[in-house]
Amino acid sequence: MDLVEKGLSFIDYITARAGYRNEWIVLRDAETSPDHGVLPYERKVNDHINYGVINLDKPPGPTSHEVVAWVKKMFNLEKAGHGGTLDPKVTGVLPIGLANSTKVIGNVIHSVKEYVMVIQLHGDARESSVKMVVEYFKGDIYQKPPLRSSVKRSIRVRRIYEIELLEIRDRFILVRVLSDPGTYMRKLAHDIGLMLGTGAHMRELRRTRTGPYREDETLVRLQDISEALALWRSSGDERYIRRIILPVETSIAHLPKIMILDTAVDAIAHGANLAVPGIARLTSNVERNKTVAILTLKGELVALGTALYSAKEIAGMKKGVVARTRRVVMPTGIYPPAWRKGQPG
Repeated sequence: MDLVEKGLSFIDYITARAGYRNEWIVLRDAETSPDHGVLPYERKVNDHINYGVINLDKPPGPTSHEVVAWVKKMFNLEKAGHGGTLDPKVTGVLPIGLANSTKVIGNVIHSVKEYVMVIQLHGDARESSVKMVVEYFKGDIYQKPPLRSSVKRSIRVRRIYEIELLEIRDRFILVRVLSDPGTYMRKLAHDIGLMLGTGAHMRELRRTRTGPYREDETLVRLQDISEALALWRSSGDERYIRRIILPVETSIAHLPKIMILDTAVDAIAHGANLAVPGIARLTSNVERNKTVAILTLKGELVALGTALYSAKEIAGMKKGVVARTRRVVMPTGIYPPAWRKGQPG
């Protein structure tokens, strides 16, 4: 398997693990030089940290900001950021971008969320009624942010893609919810109680997914981080530090993707927009005005951009700029310069 096949396999693998699928449109066959860049999972350990994401299991009690501050201190980093706030009492999936990964981890905030929630009813209700009411909330719902919310309190439409009644015990019900970002679970619990005529409130909440990050074997605790760091620093054993930190590319697994030629990489790293001659392949779900991940043929994340055309339109073009570069992750000089910044192609 050559480097291009390995890079493609890596991107397809992390995409499939996140529950998505890449359908590639090949514009031109191309090779990538072993002299520049590296397969994401073969980065040196310090680069693995600086271009890494931790899928953290947030404990109850601290704020998301406090947890990020602790992680940043553990690694002695200047920067770290998270992919979506959880209230202090809420537990579960909290992706944390380390160092350079902070440039793109915020993109996860705008992806789908999954929660498991315990709702306490304020009165008795028949199981059949609970099932009917829970099912009613699947689809588009209207919500107004709570009084304590930091955003403007106007009615908003949010979509609930899946809502499943997992268990009923006395006046407690357990539900799983897959929804748009910004859906208020506390308000959902209240509305379920309102519709049942019993009243209800959210008793417990755990996030089990945010975009490409899930409650699976990649989820780690603060203690796991501490132990992996101690082992690495004391003995040089990298195995566990590599296991708890995921490549930054996992943060874009849910996005449309464009893989570019080696000759285009440095220009994009300098902030140039992407033109058709620099593209090797792209996924069929690239759409106008939507975010795309720009990758090397080895699967390294170069930048996030905004597509100016759809995949079908790009496939029919011979020249012209097709994506506006927004967030550059890769430093300049990793790949040799070939294009001048602003060259239209």
